[in-house]
Amino acid sequence: MPRVLVLFAHPRLEKSRANRTLVRHVPRIEGLTFHDLYERYPDFNVNIAHEQSLLLAHDVIVWHHPLYWYNAPPLVKQWIDLVLTFGWAYGPGGTALHGKTLFHAVTSGGPESAYQLDGFHGSTLAEFLRPLERTATLCGMTWLPPFAVQGTHRLSEQELEPAGAQYGHLLSGLVDGTLQPEQLRGAATINQALAGLELTHG
Repeated sequence: MPRVLVLFAHPRLEKSRANRTLVRHVPRIEGLTFHDLYERYPDFNVNIAHEQSLLLAHDVIVWHHPLYWYNAPPLVKQWIDLVLTFGWAYGPGGTALHGKTLFHAVTSGGPESAYQLDGFHGSTLAEFLRPLERTATLCGMTWLPPFAVQGTHRLSEQELEPAGAQYGHLLSGLVDGTLQPEQLRGAATINQALAGLELTHG
């Protein structure tokens, strides 16, 4: 069965109701590894060999983080710069990650309507994630749309629960094979793809 690695990065988790909810719903099951980067590397001194071994041991990689100033938190960039090395992840001989799947689980304070061409931010969420998408595809990985929880500043604890449950269902399904990465493509977000599958099957 596929193995799933969640690379979680939040510098102030105690301040984030949305991410605490999502993390609480991450299933504790065989085949899924939850790896908290800020907990492991508070000094940003990333263990390259350890991180590369984790990547090699898993089939689906999830970059789980809040959207900070239209980007990922700084430790994610540090991780990318150090771990995805030339000759290993990309470039001549850099085929270690070929065939693996990668997607984001991302939260944003602004609502989905703000992340539209005619919205407040003037661009879609996918456009803001484009450099990270290219990072994945350069490394030979299959890129999926993000799992997105948006408008979190206005959502109550109770209103966040369905998103947490959906995230847990997504991760469990990828591990046990009831969800295939190919089923999650084509929509703007994985959330939309999952909703479409629920309509189709039920």
